[in-house]
Amino acid sequence: MEEVTFLFTDIEGSTGLIDRLGDRYVSVVEGALALKAESVRAAGGRVVDARGDEVFAVFSSPRAGIDSAIASQRAIATEPWPVPVRVRMGLHTGRAAVSGEGYVGLAVHHAARVAQAAHGGEIIASESTVVALDGDAFAAHDLGEFDLRGIPCATRLFRVVAPDLQGTFPRPNARPSRPTALRVVLADDSVLLREGIAVLLEQSGIEVVGQAGTATDLLDLIESTLPDIAIVDIRMPPTKTDEGIRAAATIRSRHHRTSVLLLSSHVDVENALLLFGSEVSGLGYLLKDRVADVDEFVAAVHRVARGGTALDGSIVAELQTGVWPDSAQEVLLAVAADAAVIGD
Repeated sequence: MEEVTFLFTDIEGSTGLIDRLGDRYVSVVEGALALKAESVRAAGGRVVDARGDEVFAVFSSPRAGIDSAIASQRAIATEPWPVPVRVRMGLHTGRAAVSGEGYVGLAVHHAARVAQAAHGGEIIASESTVVALDGDAFAAHDLGEFDLRGIPCATRLFRVVAPDLQGTFPRPNARPSRPTALRVVLADDSVLLREGIAVLLEQSGIEVVGQAGTATDLLDLIESTLPDIAIVDIRMPPTKTDEGIRAAATIRSRHHRTSVLLLSSHVDVENALLLFGSEVSGLGYLLKDRVADVDEFVAAVHRVARGGTALDGSIVAELQTGVWPDSAQEVLLAVAADAAVIGD
């Protein structure tokens, strides 16, 4: 699988245009397709599919996808059509598998749903595309979170804003997101432990949407379920060393909306440092013994899922013994100052 940015476009009100234009509609569709295809090529993208009035394109970067969409809208807006032609566009960045000349996966459907939320003349991008720009500035208006058909989690949508393009539109063609139960994925090679945690979470009103026994299965599960939080064992097959830490880093880089709570059988300061070395929001590290205190554990899950931080008190206690280098103590004690410290 590879991470790319998808662009879907289609002409708004195409059925009405057919009624108004008759045979001339064919030339309008062909003209619009040509303009969009040229903008895709100019931005370094590739048209994956073009049928009827729809175009599906893919780009190696979100910036290229946005530049292509803006150029397409400008070209369409200035073309002397026999009647007004308005195209809606949607962008989403995610991972999908290559299949022949195309792509398959939830991310492809996600991009199509983003496009369906747009109005003619509008460019809407999902939060994953905006975040993937990583500081590459462009103007966007936050539209809020919406429930897109067939997508398992709420999607925050942004309207791309650019000079010479219409800037005011009705609200997106999608239902505003409604509060739902927290959605969790569990990963541990112990089936008994996973099932035990699943039971106590579900009894607390948290939805367990999947379980995995290996880091590879966990990453596949994250791609298909898009949970709010992943609860992950640090030591997982095949080597049972740092697979959980590496999986956590991958999840954080690919799925910014998914928080990670790591569980460990014993105090592991080195792995805690790897986890909390940079961005700490939406991260937690607890000993597995903490699961026995259900209220405290569930509170930590909620805190981390909301973007907070949780750190096991045993790690803080061990740092205070002075065994670890000053640099390690500085990092984790700074984390502890803003985190919920769980246990003594």
